[in-house]
Formats: sequence, C-alpha cells, structure tokens
Amino acid sequence: MSFNDDILVEHANNQIFNEKPELSLSSISHYFGTRFSTLFDIPYKSQSSSVWVTMNPIPGLKQVDSRGWNFYFLGFLGWTVDAMDFFCVSATAPNIALTLNVSITQVTWGITLVLMFRSLGATIFGLASDYYGRKYTYILVCLLFVVIEIGTGFVKTYGQFLGVRALFGIAMGGFYPICATTALEDQPTKARGILSGLFLPGYNLGYIFAMAFFLAFEHTFKEGEGWRSLFWFSAGLPCILITWRFFLPETQTFIKLQEQKKILKEHDERAKVGIYKYLDKTIVTTIKTEWVLFIYLVLLMAGFNFTSHGSQDLFNTLLQKQLNIDSKTRVTIICVSNLGAIVGGLFFGQLNELLGRRLTIIICQIMAGAFLYPSFFSDHVPGIIGGYFFLNFAVMGAWGVVPIHLLELVNTNHRSFLSGVVYQLGNLASSASSTIEAQIGTQFPIGDKTGSYDYGLVMAIFCGAVFGYMIIIIILGPERYHRDLGIESDTNSIQRADDSEGASTVESKEVPEHVEQKV
Repeated sequence: MSFNDDILVEHANNQIFNEKPELSLSSISHYFGTRFSTLFDIPYKSQSSSVWVTMNPIPGLKQVDSRGWNFYFLGFLGWTVDAMDFFCVSATAPNIALTLNVSITQVTWGITLVLMFRSLGATIFGLASDYYGRKYTYILVCLLFVVIEIGTGFVKTYGQFLGVRALFGIAMGGFYPICATTALEDQPTKARGILSGLFLPGYNLGYIFAMAFFLAFEHTFKEGEGWRSLFWFSAGLPCILITWRFFLPETQTFIKLQEQKKILKEHDERAKVGIYKYLDKTIVTTIKTEWVLFIYLVLLMAGFNFTSHGSQDLFNTLLQKQLNIDSKTRVTIICVSNLGAIVGGLFFGQLNELLGRRLTIIICQIMAGAFLYPSFFSDHVPGIIGGYFFLNFAVMGAWGVVPIHLLELVNTNHRSFLSGVVYQLGNLASSASSTIEAQIGTQFPIGDKTGSYDYGLVMAIFCGAVFGYMIIIIILGPERYHRDLGIESDTNSIQRADDSEGASTVESKEVPEHVEQKV
C-alpha cells in the first residue's frame, strides 16, 4: 500500500474503533490511581466562561439546525411512543385481566416478557442499525409497533396476549439505540448535554400519556374493554413517525461510517476472496477492543435500572396497601413525580456540561438518598408529593446523562449495538427488583393487619444500597467528556500526513475547536 493508503487505513481504524485495552499491571494501577483526580478535574476548570454562561443552554441549542431538530424529535418522540406502548399494559392491567379471565398477576407477566426479550431486540436491531442505517431500521421497528399494537387490541386469549407482548419486547429493545443515535449523534457538542437530559425522561412522558389516554378511552368500545381502544389508538402514532422519517435522509455520521468501513474492506486482502467478501469482520475488532468496557457498562446499567425500578415498582403498592390512598390521589402523586423526573433530566443534563458526566451522576445519587425518608416515610399527601417529586428529579436527573455518556464511551462502528445491548442487559438484571422488595417486605409486617407490610422501609433500604453501589461504580468508571461523535473526512487526515511528512518538524495533530479533551 502507498503512504496515503496507510494513512487512510489508520485513520479509518482510529475513527470507528476504540483502542484495545492495555491490561498490564502498571496500566491498571495507573487507571485506578487516577479515578478520584479525574472525577474532580471538572470541565468548568478549563473553561473561561462563567458558571451562568455555561449553565445557559440557549447558545448550544442555537447551534442545532433544522435537520438536527428533526432528527432529535424523531428520536425523542419515538422513545416516548415506545414507552407509552409499554405502559399501556400497566395502566390497563385490571381491565385486561377481567376481559381475559385471568389474575392481574398473570397480566403482569406480559410486562416481564417485554423485559426479557428487550435484550434480543437490542442485539438484532442494534446490529441492523449499525450495518444498514438508522433510517430504515427506525421505519421497520415502527411498522412492527403498528402491527403488534393492533394485534394486542384483538387478543382473545391469555396465550395470545403473552405472544404479542413478547414480540413487543423485541421491538422495544431494538428501538432505544436507534432513537438515541438518531437523536444525538449528529448534534453539536455544546447542545448534547441538554438534549440528552431531555431524551430519556421521554420514558416518563410516555407513562403520563398512557395514563391520560386510558382515561379518555376507558369507556369506549365494549363495557370494560376500553383498553382495546387504547392499543388501537397507540398503533396510529408510529404511522406519523414512519412518514416523518421517510422524508429525512440518513444521519451524516452513519454515511461517513460506511465510507470508513469501505476503506478498511478495500485494503483487506482477505475480504476480497471467498466467503469473506460477504462478511463484516469489524465485529471481531469490536469484541477485542470493547470487552472490558462492555462488562463495566452492563454493571453500570444494572445499577441505573435498579435505581429506577427500586424506587418506582412498588411505590403504587406502598400508596395503596400501606397508606390506603385512593386511586385518584395515587394517579396525581405518580403523574407529578414523573414531571419531576422530566425536569430533573433537563436540569442535570445541562449541569453535566459544568461538572462532567461522572460527578453529576454521583451528585444525583446523593440527592436521591436525601429524599428517601420524605418519599417513603411521610404519612400525609403533600409530604409524599414533595419528597417523591425530588427523588424522581434526582434519579432521572442521573438517567438524563446516560444516553450521551454511553454514546461517548462506546466505539462508533457498533454504537447502536453496544449502547442498546448494555442498556437492556442492565434492565434484565434489574427486572427482579420488585420481586426482591416484595419478598423482603414480608419480613416487615405492620401490626396485626394481614397482608400489610412496611414497603416504605424496604424500599428505603433497597434504594440506599443501590445508590451506594452507583457511587462506587461511577467512581471506578471511565469518562470521555465531549468526545466527538462524528467522523472526520479522509482528506483532512491525508493533508495532515502530507504536511507532516514534508515538514522538518512534526507538528501535533490539529484538533477541531469544538472537541474537548477527554477527562
């Protein structure tokens, strides 16, 4: 190969893969020895602007062009509709149970099946997104949602219900990484924090929509079967997203990714003969370079999912069984707390531009711990609403950092696959949290009342342990703050190489102004 060819291949590898981890004793010692120093080496120290200027999201948002806003809202609304479809079962479980002549517990198995199959969906559609593009995998998953939600509205037996929910789990698991990459990978660096902060709380917005629309459809169709109308309605929303996505192009990052992969394949002699012509071997490189990070991210996302499941899954049971709060007040408390989650995502999404990803997440864990007592031990509604609002503000504030933190850590080549699978494996690991809490709760009965347990105490203990785990795992983890998610053109790398070859002194590699140093 010529000199320029060598540069092109090296450039392509550097653009789409992370470096292979060095596991020597000295490297490991240096890494763990710098965890605290890098944690407090916050971005604000290297910025000339004031705190208030940094915390102002408007300048960053002004850098987002019209196509960027289209991509962002496609991702955000896709994730919101996805979450709404998921929570349609939670909102209508008693009605579905009555129609299908089964118990509510049996209906909740439909929720469990979704959690179990989400990892499979993340694998299938994550790889499809990385190989074939964000656009048509987005459209394909939306088409699946339409078919599945219509089918759910027509189920006649419990077995049919479980079948369509298992299929929904595959589609839901595959949609998160597609939505996240669509929404964030082409965005300006300064806008990523606030956009990431709003993105994941779309999950909470989906819950609010499911509750609100069920109230609208509850008494439609046949008596007690208004839930069918809700699922049919939810099947119409992805049609809007399909039409919208069809008229927009592929993301620029994916187009450039394909160019880099083409360069690598053209210069790989083995890729030109036999079966290798039809195989994409980059997955092998990803496994070699990402396996340590992959294990860490699964442990991290398990902790994140335990924070949300542990603080939310049994909360309605606490309100109903332990505090005897009526259904309308329960709905009010839960909806207000979900609004707190959305606000928290926005606030901490921008704050992490000041403090970095890791330190912001740790602050959220400490704040969430401070609001455990008013959330779970108050015996009057205003105290519960205030405490639980700020608990969700902190929990989902940390979650708001997750989308951009994951995309900055994983490599470009398998961005959808890696970010999606670690998220869903973490979710799967935490799916038993409500069962664990319920089982522990039986050890703390309240007085002589049969079936009444101190769920508040159990949830406080469980969440406290999880928040402590999260602080440790975040301290030990890496951070690549403001890493460029885009891909640089080949002409720039060749020009720099030619300049370097012809110069008497080798200049350092030029870094675009918008790229910050890694923490």
